[in-house]
Amino acid sequence: MPTNVIMPQMGESIAEGTITKWMKKVGEHVDRDEPLFEISTDKVDAEIPSPAAGVLTQILVRENETVVINTVVAIIDGDGTGVAAPAPAEAAAPSPETPSPAPPALAAAVAPTAVAPPTPEEQENGEAGEVRTSPLVRRIAREHNVDLSEVKGTGLGGRVSKKDILDYLDQRRASAPSAPPLPAAAPAPVGQTTAPSMAFTGATQIVPMTPMRQKIAEHMVMSKHTSAHVYTVVEVEMTRVVATRERCKQDFEQRNGIKLTFTPFFIRAAVEAIKELPIINSSVDGTNIIYKRDVNIGLAVALENGLIVPVIKRADEKNFLGVARAVQDLADRARSKRLSVDDVQGGTFTITNPGSFGGLFGLPIINQPQVAILGVGAIEKRPVVRDDAIAIRHMAYLSISYDHRVIDGAVAERFMGKIKQILENWEEAVL
Repeated sequence: MPTNVIMPQMGESIAEGTITKWMKKVGEHVDRDEPLFEISTDKVDAEIPSPAAGVLTQILVRENETVVINTVVAIIDGDGTGVAAPAPAEAAAPSPETPSPAPPALAAAVAPTAVAPPTPEEQENGEAGEVRTSPLVRRIAREHNVDLSEVKGTGLGGRVSKKDILDYLDQRRASAPSAPPLPAAAPAPVGQTTAPSMAFTGATQIVPMTPMRQKIAEHMVMSKHTSAHVYTVVEVEMTRVVATRERCKQDFEQRNGIKLTFTPFFIRAAVEAIKELPIINSSVDGTNIIYKRDVNIGLAVALENGLIVPVIKRADEKNFLGVARAVQDLADRARSKRLSVDDVQGGTFTITNPGSFGGLFGLPIINQPQVAILGVGAIEKRPVVRDDAIAIRHMAYLSISYDHRVIDGAVAERFMGKIKQILENWEEAVL
């Protein structure tokens, strides 16, 4: 039975992807979950596994072509009974001057069924001269200033694969000095979003939204139309957490090889609060409330041209060190655009961090289909009243945006009160 292979959505704000390499040819057998093709998006480069086992009968999108998400890019015959013949010239994609009534999502259906063979330069040469590799590997090499001639290729004829260069980067990272710590309280920010510079030619300048910005806009407006947003803010004394981090950060890094940031403290507190109030970890389906057993924490990460929300799966099953390792892993792979499809899907609760950019607090929009999102403000010293005297303490504002369709104000306040209680009286060991 034929199975359509579609361009996956690598995060809520990603609208399109580019196929950089087909790992199978028409007529070849592919196993389920075997890598089928490589894609590149504005945020993520990834290998996409086959959705089914069978024979690859058609390739509808060529290498280096960009298509919108959910476009059918190939067809797999699960019975293996037939292979599509090469398309005749008349079936080729229409020329630019020929109008086509097909919508963008179906544009790939008229593309040739066979992938054009790579040119000798594309196949053999990259930025490292005679090194054989793929466009994706060359892109990773450019981003990390890697000389591909130094990478040992394990593929056919010494070809450098994606795994080869990622292994090389891991080895180089392990032998290099540790990277500087993440900003305080930052849930693994990748880069600061910057407004593009503008050269005006008149009183105003009209610039079309990028596909990513369009998708972000659609997702945010849809969330506001879907959920009845309500907000609450609490002030939390972080003195004990700050003291714990200062006392343990050197030993923590030496023992575990990663920096001790504030992010795991907030995640662990949120997870424990969710265990007490599981409705925070739910979603809505019509008139039904769907409670989620697994607590999958999404971390809103800023990129240069948008944002992405990688997910720590089953965070409720991890101790402090496990959460810290997961945060570091997602941060590293987000920086190098190595997040997989699974890394950005399945979140049940999200944490975002305006405090990493100096914000006291924010009122974030709920990440659908979730019903709540936690905002973390900047940690800073402030004068507060303690025992009828003015004292200097490390303080932070935490906010929650919640869906009033299923969460009442009393529940939200209890949830935030639990987080406050855990952070102000921190007891969990971090080493």
